[in-house]
Amino acid sequence: MTARLLESREIAPEVRHLVFQLEDTECLAFVPGQFASLTADIDGSPITRAYSFAAPAEGIRFELCLNRVAEGKLSPYLFGMRPGDQIQMTGPWGGFIFRQPVEDSILVATGTGIVPFRAMLLDQLVRDSGHQFTLIFGVRYERGLLYREEFEQLTRDHANFHFWPTLSRPDASWTGRTGHVQAHLFQATGERRDINVFICGLKAMVDDVRAILKSNGFDRKRIICEKYD
Repeated sequence: MTARLLESREIAPEVRHLVFQLEDTECLAFVPGQFASLTADIDGSPITRAYSFAAPAEGIRFELCLNRVAEGKLSPYLFGMRPGDQIQMTGPWGGFIFRQPVEDSILVATGTGIVPFRAMLLDQLVRDSGHQFTLIFGVRYERGLLYREEFEQLTRDHANFHFWPTLSRPDASWTGRTGHVQAHLFQATGERRDINVFICGLKAMVDDVRAILKSNGFDRKRIICEKYD
C-alpha cells in the first residue's frame, strides 16, 4: 500500500509524530497495539522498519511516532519527509494488544515504547470504566515525556486511569516519581497477581521487568512484552 504523509511534527528532541493517509485502499483496520512496516529505497536498497500505530484506526489515516536513530537508515529518511511525500506500507502486524476479555492492567513503557500504549488507551478508556489501568512511563528527562498533556487529561477524564511519569535524571524542580520503572512495579500491583502487565521498550528494560515479575509470582501468561531493539 502507498501512504502519503499529511503531517510531521516534533514532540520532543529527536522525536516526531507522523500522520499518513493511504492512497490505494478504502479502509485500514487494525487493533490498537499493532504495528505497520514501512519500506523505502535508500542508497539503492529497500529498507524496512516496523513502527507501532500511535492512535486507534481512523478510516484510511494512521499515526506513527518514532525517534531518530543516529546510525539508522529509515528513521532519518522519515524525519526528512515532507507533507505530500509517499512511502510504501504493509500491515497491520503484531499481537501486542489487550487480551480479551480485558482485565485490570499495568502498562510499563520507556521512551518511544509509549507509542502502542497511547493507541491502546485512547481506544479502551472511552468504552471501559470498569477496569483499572496504570501507566508507568520512564524517561531520562522531563522533556522526554511524550504525550504528557494527553495522559494527564486522560487521568482527569477517566477515574480508572492512573499516569505515573518517572524520571531517571530529574532536575531539582521535579516532584514526581524518580529512578527506573522497575522500582515502581509493586506499588502498582500491590499483592495482586491476577493483573496483566504489558511491557514495551528496549530489550534490557523489558527483560528485567519480566524477570522481576516472574520471580515474584506472576504467571508468564500475564506478562505481555514488545521489544523495540
